[in-house]
Amino acid sequence: MTTKQLLAEGKTVIALVRDKAKLADISSDKLHIVEGNLENDFSQAFEDCDQVIFSAGSGGKTGADKTMLIDLWAACKAVDYAKAANVSHFVMVSSIGADNPSQGTDEMRPYMVAKYMADEHLIRSGLNYTMFRPGLLTDNNATGKVQTLRPGSKQEMIINREDVANVLTCAIGKLELGGKVFELFNGDKMLADVLN
Repeated sequence: MTTKQLLAEGKTVIALVRDKAKLADISSDKLHIVEGNLENDFSQAFEDCDQVIFSAGSGGKTGADKTMLIDLWAACKAVDYAKAANVSHFVMVSSIGADNPSQGTDEMRPYMVAKYMADEHLIRSGLNYTMFRPGLLTDNNATGKVQTLRPGSKQEMIINREDVANVLTCAIGKLELGGKVFELFNGDKMLADVLN
């Protein structure tokens, strides 16, 4: 979603994917696809990049091994590659709860620890970064509105995937967001009012 939105805004996008067929529905001379595996060296994806969005995750159906390899190790490598490439802005998609993994359930704690460590690596890297920690992702249609204050109930700690994509698209180019961490949930505020 974010790729399509960035292209629609006229931006040039370098997209790292394991299989380029995933982007077969997008046709644009501003899209450059790099095939790569996050478990290997993927530094070539950072060549000629000025800004980076890292939103990869191992997924809820994988084991602790993939959590370590993708959510922690690949994220840390992405930070290092971005620093070596002199990237001006690194946008990290983390997760709600990554700031305090000990509060997570037994099932989720390894994932939260991986996210916490990756986030800390980014914070200490010296890169200009913006970090987003969305709540539970849903496939509902975008509303175009979000909130950054954590709701009082777990049932409300959700956000539509497309709205997360909208936030990421909006954050690109906003170097003044450097050093900021936002939690994201469905809400009633326009993006322009949230990202400041």
